[in-house]
Amino acid sequence: MSIAYKPDQGYWTRMMSGIGGLMVAAAGAAWIFGQLSKFASGDNRSTIIYWQGGSAAVIVIGAVVFFYWLIYVKPRTSEFLIATEGEMKKVNWSTKREIYGSTWVVIFVAIFLSVLLFIVDALFSLFFKWIGVLQIG
Repeated sequence: MSIAYKPDQGYWTRMMSGIGGLMVAAAGAAWIFGQLSKFASGDNRSTIIYWQGGSAAVIVIGAVVFFYWLIYVKPRTSEFLIATEGEMKKVNWSTKREIYGSTWVVIFVAIFLSVLLFIVDALFSLFFKWIGVLQIG
């Protein structure tokens, strides 16, 4: 008997949420490991590594327990992740050809607008220089 709430449903959503949370926890553990190295001096260099490793281990183990509870045990969060995976299966995803076409449209529109704005800016600069408002050297 598993303590996980509906363990057969929402596998990928739960798994990726857990991996994302553990990546954040690992970054926090690495940060605290580096911060504790600032306290190392001549006498305590050999013991500070134990504090660094212990603190990082507590953060990672605490995160594993917390995210397991949040993602697999807590019914409200589990239902949300299961429903999210169900909705993602309903999405009509774009084809590779549609993505390429849309990307080229965005690139050409961005280039066109940047050239258009450059021309308008140059025209305004000339106009304001002509009426004497703008002094260009």
